[in-house]
Amino acid sequence: MKLNQMRDMVAVVERGSLRAAARHLNLAQPALTRSIGALERELGVMLFEREARGMVLTSAGKMFHLRASAVLNEVRRASEDFEQTSGNMQGSITVGLSIMPHMGMLPDALPRFRQRYPKVRLKIIEGLYPAMEAQLQDRSMDFYLGASPRTEPASGLTATTLFQNTRTVIGRKGHPLAGAKSIKDLAQAEWATTTLDFNAAIDLNELFARHKMPPPVILLQANSALSVIVALSSCDLLAILPAQWNEFPLTRNVLQVINIKEKLPAPDIVMIRRPDLPLTPAADYFCDLLKRSVPA
Repeated sequence: MKLNQMRDMVAVVERGSLRAAARHLNLAQPALTRSIGALERELGVMLFEREARGMVLTSAGKMFHLRASAVLNEVRRASEDFEQTSGNMQGSITVGLSIMPHMGMLPDALPRFRQRYPKVRLKIIEGLYPAMEAQLQDRSMDFYLGASPRTEPASGLTATTLFQNTRTVIGRKGHPLAGAKSIKDLAQAEWATTTLDFNAAIDLNELFARHKMPPPVILLQANSALSVIVALSSCDLLAILPAQWNEFPLTRNVLQVINIKEKLPAPDIVMIRRPDLPLTPAADYFCDLLKRSVPA
């Protein structure tokens, strides 16, 4: 089994067809077909079903793809290890960040990282852990930093708690309910929720029920931080968000905290990664910068 065969197989998966993969790899399509065929004969299994809509992985193909991706990603990182250690400050990093690190940690860490590694490509994926597990397993993602998941990470991944977090009620500057002192003062408010903040809609319903209030009026559900910023700053919707939103440079002049007396706990902030494989120097440095940006 050769690395180029694994490379070819992964390219077909990522591109969806032999033709697209051959174009991406700058190979003749018959040569790519022979490479995949030789790999299947060596493994003794069919990796793909050839269908009209393209190449579809078999169950054996899915297992092999996970392993092949991990091998190729680790080979790339091994090369970057030596290059960065020898002073060639290039390469790439892929990290997953939930909404809180975006607001409360990235603004401090990013300029310091860019100063030391100006030529390293940084890919940041916004979201929550469950959607990133496969990328952490196959090493296409270096680490995840964000809200702790409800379930334990998959085998081979470890979660390290960085700190406990809290939420707060956020609205626009001058919001009519800015003087509210209790969640009960917000019974008539209209709300925005975000799927980026660990099932915030469920938490909001539970919060109201716990205080024997009617169900909240949820009029907007956002799938991105930008949508939340636009919604809160341009109308009278409220949202329950990580406390770090109050200090985010791009929002602190247009949004404000409504200081209610009730405590609004948030999931712990954790880092999830594969402990058996070291980070490259650049990824390790970025990871360390984010940890140093933990709110006091």
